[in-house]
Order: sequence, then structure tokens, then C-alpha cells
Amino acid sequence: MDLSFYKSSISEEIRDEGRLQGRIEDILVVLEARGFDVPDEIRDRVTSCDDPDLLRRWLTRAAVAPSVEEIFADKDA
Repeated sequence: MDLSFYKSSISEEIRDEGRLQGRIEDILVVLEARGFDVPDEIRDRVTSCDDPDLLRRWLTRAAVAPSVEEIFADKDA
């Protein structure tokens, strides 16, 4: 069985995209679970982000921040 596709750069890009999508969904689920109202502007900002490090920071903040504004404050983004 030829497994070369799974080691290819295209396969890696597909996995990376899946990780980004998962992180985006995680952020939105945490915000919803915490009862935050997520304005369209914030939802668009999250869903259009392609920086995995920034998404990780937002997810971490989403778990503990007292407000949506605090999560997305331009401290480092």
C-alpha cells in the first residue's frame, strides 16, 4: 500500500487546515458555553484567522476572561 500521500505537503496542509478549523470551533464553543454574546464582528475575526498561535491565545483567554472584549483586546494581535 502506497502511503506517500500521507507524508506529502498537501496532506500536511489538509491536516493544518483541520487543526485551524478545530481551534476556531473550540473558541466559539467556549464563548457560547460561558454565555457570551458573540457579535458578528468577533465571529468573523475568529473564523477568518489563520494564525494557530493567535487562535491558541484566544482559546486560552476565552476560558478565563471576564468579557469578550478582554479576549480579543489587541494585546498581541
